[in-house]
Amino acid sequence: MPAIELKKSLGILAIAGVEAYQAKPDEEYMNEPQKTHFRKILGAWRTQLREEVDRTVGYMKDEAANFPDPVDRAAQEEEFALELRARDRERKLIKKIEKTLQKIEEDDFGFCEHCGVEIGIRRLEARPTADLCIDCKTLAEIKEKQMAGY
Repeated sequence: MPAIELKKSLGILAIAGVEAYQAKPDEEYMNEPQKTHFRKILGAWRTQLREEVDRTVGYMKDEAANFPDPVDRAAQEEEFALELRARDRERKLIKKIEKTLQKIEEDDFGFCEHCGVEIGIRRLEARPTADLCIDCKTLAEIKEKQMAGY
């Protein structure tokens, strides 16, 4: 696993307060303990994102000021615009997390949407909302780069 993905995985696991899942020999893929593990990770991540949104709203209400100086006002508006863009990305991520939690409930979690193979526990711990196996994701990124060149 690349170092960046491993570091990200450890961060997501830490948010949820869980250790990396230790599969038992001959354990069935995406059994109930594994699904519970990922529900906990996704739920904690969603809660953290929602709390961040609430903090931002509170901050913007508290810090909103009508500066007489146009430069100060412009700086504050730019700061707020950056915050709102970040919160918009997080809002989209929350929707993706909720979609992933639904997939767990429908026993459709952990399998590549393109080819159907197991995505893998470690990859899912690094990116719990992953819906493509590493091979299909790599191919998709290659195609995307090729299309960007035209």
